[in-house]
Amino acid sequence: MGTLFGSGIKRREDPRLITGHATYTDDVKLPGLTYAAILRSTYAHARLKKVNVARAKKAPGVVAVYTGADVKERVNPVPCAWNVPNCDLKTPPHPLLAHEKVRYAGDGIAMVVAESREEARDALDLIDVEYEPLPAVVDPEMAAQPKAPQLHAEVPSNVAFTWNVAGGDADKAFAEAAVKVDLRIVQQRLQPTAMEPRAAVASFNPGAGQLTLWVTSQNPHIHRFLCSVMLKVPEHRIRVIAPEVGGGFGSKIPAYADEALVCFAAMDLKRPVKWTEDRSENYKATIHGRDHVEYVELCGTKDGAITGLRAKVYAGLGGYASTAAPGIPTILHGLMYSGPYTIPNVKGTVYGVYTTTTPVDAYRGAGRPEATYLLERLVNLYARKIGMDPVELRRKNLIAKDKFPYTVATGITYDSGDYQAALDKALSILDYQAFRAEQAKARKQGRYLGVGVTTYCEICGLGPSQVAGAVGFGGGLYDSAIVRVYPTGVVRAYIGGKPHGQGEETTFAQIVADEFGIPIENVEIVAGDTEATPQGWGTYGSRTTAVCGSAVKIAAQRVKEKAKKLAAHLLEANEADLEWRDGKFVVRGSPDQAKSFADLALMANVAWNMPAGTEPGLEATAFFDPSNFVFPFGAHICTVEVVVETGQVKILRYIAVDDCGPQINPMIVEGQVHGGVVQGVGEALQEIAVYDEDGQLLTGTMMDYAVPKASQMPKIETAHTVTPTPVNPLGVKGIGETGTIASPPTVVNAVLDALAPLGVVHLDKPLTPARVWAAIQNGKKGGAR
Repeated sequence: MGTLFGSGIKRREDPRLITGHATYTDDVKLPGLTYAAILRSTYAHARLKKVNVARAKKAPGVVAVYTGADVKERVNPVPCAWNVPNCDLKTPPHPLLAHEKVRYAGDGIAMVVAESREEARDALDLIDVEYEPLPAVVDPEMAAQPKAPQLHAEVPSNVAFTWNVAGGDADKAFAEAAVKVDLRIVQQRLQPTAMEPRAAVASFNPGAGQLTLWVTSQNPHIHRFLCSVMLKVPEHRIRVIAPEVGGGFGSKIPAYADEALVCFAAMDLKRPVKWTEDRSENYKATIHGRDHVEYVELCGTKDGAITGLRAKVYAGLGGYASTAAPGIPTILHGLMYSGPYTIPNVKGTVYGVYTTTTPVDAYRGAGRPEATYLLERLVNLYARKIGMDPVELRRKNLIAKDKFPYTVATGITYDSGDYQAALDKALSILDYQAFRAEQAKARKQGRYLGVGVTTYCEICGLGPSQVAGAVGFGGGLYDSAIVRVYPTGVVRAYIGGKPHGQGEETTFAQIVADEFGIPIENVEIVAGDTEATPQGWGTYGSRTTAVCGSAVKIAAQRVKEKAKKLAAHLLEANEADLEWRDGKFVVRGSPDQAKSFADLALMANVAWNMPAGTEPGLEATAFFDPSNFVFPFGAHICTVEVVVETGQVKILRYIAVDDCGPQINPMIVEGQVHGGVVQGVGEALQEIAVYDEDGQLLTGTMMDYAVPKASQMPKIETAHTVTPTPVNPLGVKGIGETGTIASPPTVVNAVLDALAPLGVVHLDKPLTPARVWAAIQNGKKGGAR
């Protein structure tokens, strides 16, 4: 049979997903099931004077009502699990239900449990809450000022942390630089909008003292750990099952108060409890992403050599520090300020700031899109100032292929790269010079075309556990797999990761089937159940294939090594004389002397004739802890036309050339790039979470929050270069976030290139028609920036 590694076979998980045969958390039905609903604050910032639940308790079907006062002594607050060191981090308690003060519109105040979903929600209307309103503050820069409203008494000026990163001497570089450019950038807040809102179902067996939680989770083992902390229940008494997850994009990484409350109620009532949020609740209570105000500068020579970068960032955290919140604008953001360029001097300060808004955590790309965006905008501004083509300026500063592994000014070491090759490939697909000629011709006709080019690299494959500990991550970053061969030769791989759209149910089966020379139909991937799978640290940060996939590969190799020993014994041959050919171990020179994988699977499991000292069975466990992160890279190009009369942006072409190393399944890689680019284009052109001055979310429904539609997207042209990483046995790098990282600056720079003749220098995302039109009018008056 041909190799499966590298084959673009169809995703095995798709038939059940697209035919309605998948099981999501809200599909779980248990005998005696009750339903929970959570009353959420209508104020962004207020003291709770009274929470009267008497009428709600008497409502039809109501089983129980819980307030913050009821649960505060029986549970622990929601923990923050990424406590970044050396930044004076302050993470005040985040109660499961507010009991003194609410800190965002959506903060939980009370939970009703009833016999039906409708009765639970109706009872919420009977809870009487008396608020003492307090001033709100929604802008992270404004919240950090001395006279801003204070969210937490123990956090002066709302500054949760002050994190610094530096390499070289940036201040000296700026003092000596011939050219300097600077920008104030607002990286708008985004609402993740996974297709499936969050949900939880909890069931407690009092006889065994066992709690089972079905939950929308990207990391069931982390959820088990954090629920153990919140519920004061030993970890071995908790089973977490993440069934199908209908999209996450980072929003299902955190452990939330809601699922812990459902567990608490199930234990208290000795009945199963289900909670599912609707879309409006999802927008208020599920984490948001981004939310930066940035002051950034770049300096260099007149001939285009970048010599330094400085950044001051106010990163909004929302009302509380979510699970991974402190690490997103620091470790995953500030360490990537150099991007793919040889920038010798870097200095950055990031202020994490509490605001009276929904908490902020990882959203697809998580820190790296923000870093790439500020860098690529500065590079274009620098090129414009010195009159150099932005492509040539990038080419001049890209890290050369022969310099890898390359340590950048912020201290991290890039594994491998060939940045020029990716850029050259993207430019050739576009025919860059031909487009520039077309652009010049169009301008003479009163049409405004533009091109944006981004060269990027990113940090992902989140790994080394020692590094995780050093940067305050509250766990390891290894991953694990058990590969078990059954007597008939079929195989199950139990993995610590939790795929939820990335396609690893297919790609991991390809790894195993390829290793054993068996049909892919004979391999099953098991994930998402902490009772069945080995310890794993989750699916996020484009790490599952690079880290968990490597564990699968190593476990399969160990199984194969044991099978080879058994084959040598059965064939009465030396192991050195065996070769693997077409799914069999064959005695070299005697092709008729062979044992197939199925032969060996049966003998290992019946154990009738095993080598001396060899245990029965054919399975292996592997834990893989990488020596470094991986650093995918690429070049994206977007061409646009701006209709100056309306401000409408029309994307003409979008080209994505990405390098994730060897591709296990090119079709899945292409799908991941497509999805990432679409989300990034949405960020560039239309998505923004808007709060009013009182902290009320104005984009609280899908009528107001503009997610991209298929009809608005161009054809995305994909291509690849292949540069393996040396840090894992597969040579692979992540691909799930590259599109979201590269596309926002690519689109924005294309629009600003189109508007350059009109005097428009900078616009903050999203570039809605209204914003673009207003900038054009302002530019005509000589006031554009």
